[in-house]
Amino acid sequence: MTTVHVTKPYCTLKKEGDVLVIHIPGQDETPKQKIEVPLIKVTRLVIWGDSTLTPAALAALLEQKVEIAWLDGLGRFRGRLVPAEGKNSLLRLGQFRAHEDPTARLRLARAFVRGKLLNARTLLMRAARKSADEAVRQAADKLRDLVAQVDQLPKTDELPQDPSRPQAGTVWGKLQGLEGAGSALYFDVFGRLLRSDGGLRFDQRNRRPPRDPVNALLSYGYTLLMHSCSGALQACGLDPYIGFLHGSQYGKPALALDLMEEFRAPIADSVVLTVVNNRVLTSEDFIEEFGSVRLKDGSRRRFLEKFEERMETEIHHPIFEYRATYRRCLELQARLLARAIESELDAYPPFCVR
Repeated sequence: MTTVHVTKPYCTLKKEGDVLVIHIPGQDETPKQKIEVPLIKVTRLVIWGDSTLTPAALAALLEQKVEIAWLDGLGRFRGRLVPAEGKNSLLRLGQFRAHEDPTARLRLARAFVRGKLLNARTLLMRAARKSADEAVRQAADKLRDLVAQVDQLPKTDELPQDPSRPQAGTVWGKLQGLEGAGSALYFDVFGRLLRSDGGLRFDQRNRRPPRDPVNALLSYGYTLLMHSCSGALQACGLDPYIGFLHGSQYGKPALALDLMEEFRAPIADSVVLTVVNNRVLTSEDFIEEFGSVRLKDGSRRRFLEKFEERMETEIHHPIFEYRATYRRCLELQARLLARAIESELDAYPPFCVR
């Protein structure tokens, strides 16, 4: 199965028989191109910039339940077209009830945080074994201690002690504090995992906008991952905008951000380490505009290729004990979340790599 990224501007996508044909216009000295992809292999289509999708191609893609996402030329989300929404209205009603139930919401939020911290620790432990970096090992040990503190938190929240600071002294506030401390520990040593021979360094996490190449890659990877999580949730009948760890706001895919927490380190961060340490991308592949750093248009494809390779990488699933791609793991976690919401499971088990 394939995610097709159309990154060239002004392409035309047509259906010809059972094939999706992408017509790429010529530019300067570059001749016209035509790329053919069997429709049966397409699972997701991402269109960057301004390209045209014919009605026949659109109908064929929706008929086989392909999600279509539109991004602008810089990779910012424009919108998404999905096939008919799942028919499980009872599941979504259960999701809304869980969101409004403080105990149920806290239980799910704890699981997302636990998965995030454990997977961050696993990535650091693997790096420490290769480099024998004491600072990285110590950060991994501290993350282990934070996970233990998450496990020791009460299962229900108490009323806030200070109405002017509604999270001060509450279990919810402590959980968010532990998550923040874990992120700080992780990114304090993330730069030590990078080999600087590609001219890329990492000092601290910054975003909106990213001010250096590595942060630009992290933000880009998280954007791609978030869209994949949204698709997995919708495929299982869940509403990606009603979350538990992340607060729901207009236009914010809170549940997709929740699910993404467990997969940041094993997918997005791992891809960033791969492209930097293997010199797939170097400092020459970035451009700075108005204080923001981004990938050059021609270099974006190389990151997308590595991201898709990672999504199609098979691992031994830690819960189901069989081999599955990371893309399939996203869907499996979404289905486990649905079962937990419907009380078919005692608790939601976060995805934790070994």
